[in-house]
Amino acid sequence: MRVFAVLAFVCVFGSPLLAEDDWPAFLGGTQRQTATGPVPLEWSPEQNIRWQTPLPGHGQSSPVVVDGQVYLTAVEGPNKETNLVICLELAGGEPLWQHSSASSLPVKNDTYTSRAAPTPVADADGVYAFFESGNLVAVDPEGEVRWQRDLLADYGRYEGRFGLGASLAQTDDRVFVLADNEGPSYLLALEKSTGETLWKTDRTSRVSWSSPMILNVAGEPQIVVSSAGSVDGYDPRDGRQLWTLGDVGGNTVASPVPFGEGRFLVGASAGRNGENSEGARRSNMAVAVEPDGDGYRAEVLWRNEKASSSFGSPIAHRGLAYYTNRAGVLFCLDAKTGKPQYTVRLQSNWATPLAVEDRVYVFGKNGETTVLAAGPKKQVLAVNDLRKSGDQAAEDGNEAAGRFAGETLYGVALTAHGVLVRTGERLFLLGKETRSAVPSQ
Repeated sequence: MRVFAVLAFVCVFGSPLLAEDDWPAFLGGTQRQTATGPVPLEWSPEQNIRWQTPLPGHGQSSPVVVDGQVYLTAVEGPNKETNLVICLELAGGEPLWQHSSASSLPVKNDTYTSRAAPTPVADADGVYAFFESGNLVAVDPEGEVRWQRDLLADYGRYEGRFGLGASLAQTDDRVFVLADNEGPSYLLALEKSTGETLWKTDRTSRVSWSSPMILNVAGEPQIVVSSAGSVDGYDPRDGRQLWTLGDVGGNTVASPVPFGEGRFLVGASAGRNGENSEGARRSNMAVAVEPDGDGYRAEVLWRNEKASSSFGSPIAHRGLAYYTNRAGVLFCLDAKTGKPQYTVRLQSNWATPLAVEDRVYVFGKNGETTVLAAGPKKQVLAVNDLRKSGDQAAEDGNEAAGRFAGETLYGVALTAHGVLVRTGERLFLLGKETRSAVPSQ
């Protein structure tokens, strides 16, 4: 049985699924340690932006890439009445097609509710897109719908003030949906070819926006979920819970990120008003899962009471772990021991940082990206800004809006052509080739 491998994604149940240059899921599906294409150290509206393309509607999901096509999701309308799946050509950013469908759960479209927050997954057969409205659609590479599901009709309405945020996970033949909310909560597996339910595992209702990830344990895949009070492992074949860790708190957004065989990082935050501070202090940690007789055992390797992880997930790179929080503080830790190496205050970030060879890219919330040297000592290599210049903002008639509106950096994808960076209403390809930053038409 083949499993996911770092740098070369292969399928879990069958023949090879994806090429090395693909980025088919949230955080790539598993963490990549090096880049396959040119990633610039510096960029600005005047340099190293290979293209930028305006996007319809507004979306908070990350881009995914398969076979030279970029897939994104967005929502449109004052009450998020319309769900959008968008496909662009990777090399030049040209729009290829767009699919629109009605939302099953119209709610007010504003900055305080999720807006196409779940990242889709993709493979050679197309894209699988999930929306906080409970709508799930499979679209082939040419833009034709293969199947659709309304999970609210099947399993009940989602409840919560800020919407659903969990991204999809996938293996060769199935898609996994995590629906943790104040209403009916569950982990669901659907067959890729038909959209039929393969299994459904009910979970305790909870408020969380974290995403499931695929973890390799002793040559076998597991679905790992870190979400509001527990960290759990499931068998992707039948949905059976394999192990659980309790006494966890503040783990409502960050996803578990693998950093070796059976090992992963857990991130947690005290919350906007410090409501989860006690649980979060013991929940920024590293965990190892190992076979134990006929089952599995999960063990905490270390905890760090000072680190915290808010919107972005922690990452591991070259023996170090990097955590970022809503206050803009980056914590660099020894990945084996959790021992602090340094802290530095940057800009608050939404997107998970990206490690590329000897650099760590931290994408600031309002368009600013700090590039750090990968290593145990603090060294800032560059600070880059995608925001409009003062002259451009003045032409728009509103300097404040020109600099900040719609420019939150939500997610990235690493490709052979450079790094894709997604804001709410635009997609950028950052590469070493210098071109004009004129939007594609």
